[in-house]
Amino acid sequence: MSFRRRITIASAAAVAVAVVLASLLIYVLTSDQLHKQVDAQLTHRGAEAKVLTSALERQGTGKAGASRRARLRRAVERALGPPAGGSATTGTRKAATKARSRSGNIFGNLPPGPDEVRGYQQVIDAGGTILDRSARGVSLPVEARTRALAKKGGSSFFRDAHVGGTHLRILAEPLGTGRAVQLAQPLTEVDSLLSRLRLILVLLDVGGIALAALLGRLVAGAAVQPLKRLTQATEHVALTQDLSGRIQPSGEDELGRLATSFNAMLDALESSMGALDASVHAQRQLVADASHELRTPVTSVRTNIEILQQSGQEMDPVEHRRLLSDVVEQIEELTLLINDLIELARGEEPRVDVEELRLDLLVSEVIERAHRRSQTTPFDAQLQPTFVTGVPSRLERAIGNLIDNAVKYSPTGEPVEIRLHDGMLTVRDHGPGIAAEDLPHIFDRFYRGAEARGRPGSGLGLAIVRQVAIQQGGSIAAEPAPSGGTLMRLTIPGTEAVADAEEAQPLYERSPA
Repeated sequence: MSFRRRITIASAAAVAVAVVLASLLIYVLTSDQLHKQVDAQLTHRGAEAKVLTSALERQGTGKAGASRRARLRRAVERALGPPAGGSATTGTRKAATKARSRSGNIFGNLPPGPDEVRGYQQVIDAGGTILDRSARGVSLPVEARTRALAKKGGSSFFRDAHVGGTHLRILAEPLGTGRAVQLAQPLTEVDSLLSRLRLILVLLDVGGIALAALLGRLVAGAAVQPLKRLTQATEHVALTQDLSGRIQPSGEDELGRLATSFNAMLDALESSMGALDASVHAQRQLVADASHELRTPVTSVRTNIEILQQSGQEMDPVEHRRLLSDVVEQIEELTLLINDLIELARGEEPRVDVEELRLDLLVSEVIERAHRRSQTTPFDAQLQPTFVTGVPSRLERAIGNLIDNAVKYSPTGEPVEIRLHDGMLTVRDHGPGIAAEDLPHIFDRFYRGAEARGRPGSGLGLAIVRQVAIQQGGSIAAEPAPSGGTLMRLTIPGTEAVADAEEAQPLYERSPA
């Protein structure tokens, strides 16, 4: 079942419940009001019967009782109207009419006047015997409660009954000692009105529910339109892998925020996919470049070893030593290349061995090692005592590559100038410099300019420097030095100069040898 259909059914069901409850409330209130009106009329009519109390108390038996019974009948006729179907004198009819006009009596057997309703009444004794009734062909049902009321007295009560197919509302009241009067009024009009009201309410309920379903469908269609656009966008992404599509938010409600979140997710996914594609491309390029770079030293080592193997003892000792020296040099170059590849491959991995260290001391150690390897190159170093947080091995490798690169291009006897101040490490050589066309690419993997192609190296040293700088949140840049040579600037953020005089000690300085 679609979401739109569920919304339509839910809204129609809610309206249906509300309409049905409202209809039931209207019906109950209307029925209660109509029955209260009938009860009020019966109560008013019952008050007229009180005039019989004194007469009934004085009635007896025998001929005297029969005489009093006749007088009682006339009193009943005066108070309640003549019996139905019986004859009445003109005086009696006029008396009854006067009594009705005076008391509002609506139960008379005479033709009712305006706003009057025909009713029935009868008087019973404690045994349930009917002493008198207004309609001779109609007897109201006498149950145990009515007999108890006639015998013991008590409070009046109402009840419903069906007599001769007519629905009646009956009021029973005590009438003196050992008597009770029953006053009944047909509920035909009330039942007819309630029946019509039920039909009207049912039609209203059906029409209201149908209208609610129609309007609910329209409202649901408008409500799910943003979801429909969102669904279409997700399906488009799933089918085409196109992450460029976006959804226009329709507002600041939940659906609008959902569209905004979906767009943000697409932005993040597009960025991740771009980074992933770039990473895959870089990996493929690294593998291709590594294969190309490894092929040459491996082929050279293999060739030299084959020559040594084939020549055996017949080779000149000098040539033999030269070939062995070439093999050792090529193996060292191959080892350096493999180490650089491993460092580049592991560079993207998160490191947990981060610690706070003295950057100036780390640079001084690298300078000492470089000086031992190249005795002919002097070093001019001025290092400010500085704390930094990072991975010591990576920082050491990056700084070592910078200094080795400067030593490689420095002429014999020319110093390499090294400065550390305010989180910036600068390394300058006095070599031939970098060509303008090579300057934008010197930090790319395996890139070697025209000046570097005849020199040893894998073309990965400066690429490692850039990778470490990025991991530290810093940067690396190269530029021509003012008076010749190349100036490298490694910026490392988060450094802090040593403030404590005991910790700081003097600035590290190393003058050219």
